[in-house]
Amino acid sequence: MAPVQGSYDYDLIVIGGGSAGLACAKEAVLNGARVACLDYVKPTPTLGTKWGVGGTCVNVGCIPKKLMHQASLLGEAVHEAAAYGWNVDDKIKPDWNKLVQSVQNHIKSVNWVTRVDLRDKKVEYINGLGSFVDSHTLLAKIKSGERTITAQTFVIAVGGRPRYPDIPGAVEYGITSDDLFSLEREPGKTLVVGAGYIGLECAGFLKGLGYEPTVMVRSIVLRGFDQQMAELVAASMEERGIPFLRKSVPLSVEKQDDGKLLVKYKNVETGEEAEDVFDTVLWAIGRKGLVDDLNLPNAGVTVQKDKIPVDSQEATNVANIYAVGDIIYGKPELTPVAVLAGRLLARRLYGGATQRMDYKDVATTVFTPLEYACVGLSEEDAVKEYGADEIEVFHGYYKPTEFFIPQKSVRYCYLKAVAERHGDQRVYGLHYIGPVAGEVIQGFAAALKSGLTINTLINTVGIHPTTAEEFTRLAITKRSGLDPTPASCCS
Repeated sequence: MAPVQGSYDYDLIVIGGGSAGLACAKEAVLNGARVACLDYVKPTPTLGTKWGVGGTCVNVGCIPKKLMHQASLLGEAVHEAAAYGWNVDDKIKPDWNKLVQSVQNHIKSVNWVTRVDLRDKKVEYINGLGSFVDSHTLLAKIKSGERTITAQTFVIAVGGRPRYPDIPGAVEYGITSDDLFSLEREPGKTLVVGAGYIGLECAGFLKGLGYEPTVMVRSIVLRGFDQQMAELVAASMEERGIPFLRKSVPLSVEKQDDGKLLVKYKNVETGEEAEDVFDTVLWAIGRKGLVDDLNLPNAGVTVQKDKIPVDSQEATNVANIYAVGDIIYGKPELTPVAVLAGRLLARRLYGGATQRMDYKDVATTVFTPLEYACVGLSEEDAVKEYGADEIEVFHGYYKPTEFFIPQKSVRYCYLKAVAERHGDQRVYGLHYIGPVAGEVIQGFAAALKSGLTINTLINTVGIHPTTAEEFTRLAITKRSGLDPTPASCCS
């Protein structure tokens, strides 16, 4: 689609200044389009937290999460250092306020760089809340009032925000990941409600920083992930002293006279009710697409469960309106997915390209204390797609060398390859629990997308001693019934 100079205020208006929106806007400008990008953050209902341009990942997602995870791992490493001969003071402890300030300083520097980058690339940044008047017209609510702008094409990239449960006291007293990374007080004893990756990651780094998290699970841990791996992750967290309240849902949150929060909850299987007192309640029960403020009916755009359904080219049901990132229905909600999809869309719209986003076999990592990374199909999905008789699962436990001297638990260091049973034994999925999981799986992800087979995998010479090499040592199948525990590390 070539830019139409003069017909509208802009060739393209991107609604949303997160990963998908920014990538799309900058790529469109590089291909000759006149582009504006709208971005607005509503303050959180409990603490009024808000942030700058860059979206969830930069401000309240991947980046601050990884930094706090790293802070947690460093605390663990300091205590392990004593076993390696370092003289370590037992009184070492984290300073929450200093950590928060350091994290926020980094985020603000990224916000600044992002604004400068938009200016340099000639993307007009509008700090305003956009809503459709019709399919080519947008009303932007900005600080000075309102502004009506028009465009030939729109890309909706507004993402989502955390959900709150519909129970008394949830909004008044609970917080979400939108608040946690800038929290001005120590979180203390924390109830994390929800056992998706956000809930487990937050519980993990809070424990590592010396606080007392409890995870409340309504149904299953890490829904959408391989459930054997999910339960191993949960067990590894329980081993570290993080309790899980299984099959439980909160009923209410009340603030006591001493400022602490009384949480009443119920076991959904037995009906038994209980209560406990916490310093902080963190909701991690999923995210809601931000479609409500867009007035999408004015533009005729279809919505499905607070998300926007699109076709293989990210097109909505309205010819000139597209959507990318976490707002689209049924696709992985991950920053790298959003970035690549946004760039590819801009190249197709303005650069004459034809490449479409491939949403299959996307690698991801859960940054729990013992990390879990995967790419491709879970064991359950592989069985569902191909049948149990056509699937072979190669698996094994392993012992990271760096765990030996401090005598860290290796009980849950485990990996598996889900593969075709016959023929070339193409690998359908790779799963790994252990240190630096994302770094391990990233390279294997490229191999899997390139048609990796078990024969290629086991004939690849590993780098020793690493944990990544364990994939090249996989020889035992679940079907064999043999013990997958290694006898030695070097033979």
